[in-house]
Amino acid sequence: MNAESYKYINGVPVFFLLPDENVRSAMQYKPRPSDVILVTYPKCGTTWTQYIVSNIMTKAKTPVGAAEYMLFSPYIEMMGAEAARNTTRKGPLMTHLPLKSMVFSEEAKYIYVARNPYDCCVSCYHFLRRAPQKHKEDTPFGKFLGNFISGEINFGDFFDHLLPWYEHKDKPNVLFVTYEEMNRDTKKWILTIADFLGEEHGTALRKDSALLERILELSSLEVMKTVFNYSSDDRVKALASLPPEQTCSSIQALSKSISTKNGNHEGPTFTRKGIVGDWKSHFTPQDVTTMKAWIKGKTGGTDVMNLWEGCGLP
Repeated sequence: MNAESYKYINGVPVFFLLPDENVRSAMQYKPRPSDVILVTYPKCGTTWTQYIVSNIMTKAKTPVGAAEYMLFSPYIEMMGAEAARNTTRKGPLMTHLPLKSMVFSEEAKYIYVARNPYDCCVSCYHFLRRAPQKHKEDTPFGKFLGNFISGEINFGDFFDHLLPWYEHKDKPNVLFVTYEEMNRDTKKWILTIADFLGEEHGTALRKDSALLERILELSSLEVMKTVFNYSSDDRVKALASLPPEQTCSSIQALSKSISTKNGNHEGPTFTRKGIVGDWKSHFTPQDVTTMKAWIKGKTGGTDVMNLWEGCGLP
């Protein structure tokens, strides 16, 4: 992990393998009224929530192949706005872009998932240790913590991403949820998300308990590890092998970017432990002191940390 692992595009630090043109098009994408857009800071329950939303929308018939799933529910910075505009796309969009760097629509629906900064930091650390890098470097956690709190990481500062969305949490077209709440009562939040997506989705799950239980089963860590048992590199190779009628220029740009920049990722990376409190096995007492001082400086005048009352944070 080092400064060469990310690059700045329009002031936002993004993973160095993402094609510039795809990121810029994502920033300029104007959502359709029918769009459902999942927004997270990296490693805050993105893949989990994306799969839950997808299964609600498809009645548990979400495509499982790497390429098929990405076409169904594109990561827009990776695949570009062209993939988002695909008329055959049926699933949610996913983005890590900060609010200031996207076109916000009052008509589209947004789901924002927040995670406590301690566990988010640890999850980012493990993800990036295995991510492609221009120069491989086994960074100790204490050094990575310095990068995290200084915003020298993909998509920048954690609180600069979170706080603007926290201010939007009461908008009727925004569903704001924490990873910890979803982890604590997943069935409740599946129903809440379904209601937010549309009355027909909530009604369908309440009338069909077997469907609700099936979506709950699909969202378990055990099943998720089976479904997403591939790396970032595997995803791109699958996209590159699509027939011409299913691909587009932004996907071709992604394939070219990965192939020319040594984009291999060391094994499956999209699900790891899926627990709350993993930070306790990584933070030293000094790390905790450093983290608390940073949090105090970033959150003064807000009650945002109340989101994690009862989660055992220091």
